[in-house]
Amino acid sequence: PTSEQSKKKKKMGKKSSVSVLCFFIISVSAISVSAQDQTCNATDGMFKPNSSYDNNRRLVLSTLPSNVTAHDGYFNGSTGLGPDRVYAMGMCAPGAKPDACTSCINGAARNLLQICLNQTNAFLWLGEEIHCLVRYSNRSFSGLLVLKPYQVYFNYMDIEKNDRKEFDSAWDGFMARTITRASSSVRNNSSNSSLSSSSKYYAKDVAPVPVYGDISVLMHCTPDVSSQDCKLCLESSVDYYKRWYPGKRGVIILRPSCFFRWELYRFSGAFDSATNVTSPPPSPPSSVTNQTNTTKKDKRISGGIVAAIVIVIVVAIILIALGIIIFKRRKQNKANTLQTESVKFDLKTIEVATSNFAESNKLGEGGFGDVYKGVLPDGTEVAVKRLSKTSGQGAEEFKNEAVLVTKLQHRNLVRLLGFCLEGEEKILVYEFVPNKSLDYFLFDPVKQGELDWTRRYNIIKGIARGLLYLHQDSRLT
Repeated sequence: PTSEQSKKKKKMGKKSSVSVLCFFIISVSAISVSAQDQTCNATDGMFKPNSSYDNNRRLVLSTLPSNVTAHDGYFNGSTGLGPDRVYAMGMCAPGAKPDACTSCINGAARNLLQICLNQTNAFLWLGEEIHCLVRYSNRSFSGLLVLKPYQVYFNYMDIEKNDRKEFDSAWDGFMARTITRASSSVRNNSSNSSLSSSSKYYAKDVAPVPVYGDISVLMHCTPDVSSQDCKLCLESSVDYYKRWYPGKRGVIILRPSCFFRWELYRFSGAFDSATNVTSPPPSPPSSVTNQTNTTKKDKRISGGIVAAIVIVIVVAIILIALGIIIFKRRKQNKANTLQTESVKFDLKTIEVATSNFAESNKLGEGGFGDVYKGVLPDGTEVAVKRLSKTSGQGAEEFKNEAVLVTKLQHRNLVRLLGFCLEGEEKILVYEFVPNKSLDYFLFDPVKQGELDWTRRYNIIKGIARGLLYLHQDSRLT
């Protein structure tokens, strides 16, 4: 419609700062941003800066790069409780090297923090040599097909009108075959790829077309959606191009659940090993239903047959019941694993945050180990407790207790943000409290004067509330 086209032209300049973030603009000077350039979804709600949701968002995004590389290029987890819980997902292109994947995810997460200042729902595709996706929300989106919001980039140049009919015929067939490949749950050029990884719904190809040589296409869906939903997402993008940008020499359509791009040239280094494909063989004729009528014969059903049928039914019911029980247990185990990974920090991140446990960052020491101040990559200040190697606590016991304590959330308790367990290192990461501990004021001849009896009474009430929460209201009881 004319109104939509006018809106697209008005917003072209406003969206240029966002479009620079995507590798598509970097690699193709002829590509232009449309009005649908929506990375931050303001319609799903807003949050206050420095709120619990904001802190959880920064925390889950800061650990996302290491979690994605540790899980075959794809990770889906969450941090926080109740309305402050943040669900996040990260995915890299299949075959991406760990360093490249980490860099891409880290860049996308950092850009989302800078662009989406207080939106509770956002996504961003990013990358050059490899591409990646980072997404977060205040609602669980695992397994759900999400088509909006979406971003559209298109090439200003057009296919010549005299060539359109022949070109479109070849283009339509190639896109249909690529959608089938991408949504088939098996990556054609990797027989041993994990179906839970980023390669589950992925296809890249090159095919010859009349007059213009070759066309290149890349399609990618998130692995949490079903095969049918992946196909629907890609078909929606292809149909959108055919309806609103017919004849354009290339388009990129980005959605929370899928990615679609085609060009008249090879792009982003993703097609160096691709070869031209030939037309598929004709489909086999559909099977014809046998119409031969069989003669009906009256037969008596013996008691043995009845008994056999009953046994088969009983065994089937037992197997179904066992299957349901096993499925629920695996689902619970998977949920526990995701919960553990979402609060786990890698040692390299903590070493960088504390300047390799520098003495200048040391806050104090106690019977269980030393405490250091650290700054995470997203700017969050934390207190890092490096437990003594002679504590005698087992690794599995330490991890279980750390995950359990992270569930505690109360204004009168210092919050445990996560843990690190690598080699002999056992580390706890807490929120940073600038005022230090209470004994810092109680036993200092000068500082104790700052605590009048009104303030001390409020502190006592706060301690009582924290103890009451621990014993009655927390998830540990």
